[in-house]
Amino acid sequence: MEHPTLLSASNSFKANPERKFSVPEESVPGRSAKSKWVYLFQREFATVDPALVDFVGTDEATTCVGLAIRNQKNGMTSVGHVDSPEAVDIGLSQMLSKVVDCNLDADIDVHLLGGFEDFPPNHSKYSTSSDSHANMGGYSFPLCTKIVETLRSRQEKFHIQTLCILGHNTRRDSEGNSFPIFNGFAVETSTGSVIPASFDRTSRCPDEIVRRIRVTASYEDCTWNGKLLETYDTQTDRFIISPCCWTQRQVRIACSLKYLSDAEILLRCSTSPSAEGPDFVENERRKWDYLIKHSDWRNTFPRKQPRIFERTANGGWKRC
Repeated sequence: MEHPTLLSASNSFKANPERKFSVPEESVPGRSAKSKWVYLFQREFATVDPALVDFVGTDEATTCVGLAIRNQKNGMTSVGHVDSPEAVDIGLSQMLSKVVDCNLDADIDVHLLGGFEDFPPNHSKYSTSSDSHANMGGYSFPLCTKIVETLRSRQEKFHIQTLCILGHNTRRDSEGNSFPIFNGFAVETSTGSVIPASFDRTSRCPDEIVRRIRVTASYEDCTWNGKLLETYDTQTDRFIISPCCWTQRQVRIACSLKYLSDAEILLRCSTSPSAEGPDFVENERRKWDYLIKHSDWRNTFPRKQPRIFERTANGGWKRC
């Protein structure tokens, strides 16, 4: 954390203005898009080809960590929104599968962004007790530690370029409460540069609500244990949302949560209730409304087929 080069890189990252991604600003009907990007939700990852995509990024991260890896030679870039130490080992292998191309000698740039000092005041984040969230020093520290340890143990040649995590990504209010400085970032695929970024609802596409529900449903699907969710096909520049099923139990939970107050939703549904974005509760309610209205997952994935989206001429997405 105190390595002078990484400290300088973290400060440089924080000095950059945040880029706000929005479809109306970036894409006008009848006109070529200014830029093409791929957006990742929590627990998703995507590997993009710089010949097809200008930016790849994510946001809405509080205790989660954004991990970006890029092949210095060919520019292939993978970004993952990692939310649990259990998803690190396999998740990193998934991300690297199309970046290193079986060449372990490739030089891979790594950027770690997100997570913050979410442990209670006056508590050591280095505690070894695992009795509770507080004793673990919050959610961010164990996740960041796992990612760094996994990078160190692998055979590939990693070069950590950005380490804007934990204390480097923490601000405090007058009462000492901690918050992340940045919740998102984007990688410019042509140069490999990383910038602070935020995405509005129009740019978190395609298939926003189904992909949000898929994240939640995956926790009860053993086929996704330890994995990040695949959403994007690198070669065709298409989103392929593979089928996921939600149970009647999850629909009943949605029915019960829907009527909670905003404060109760934050406490029940977030690992960092005081640090969430202003649209967190609204997004949760929209997920539950969809689940209640479409209680049978087979209506969303007829014949268990994936939902496929291809990019339009103006940079948007249309369903195939």
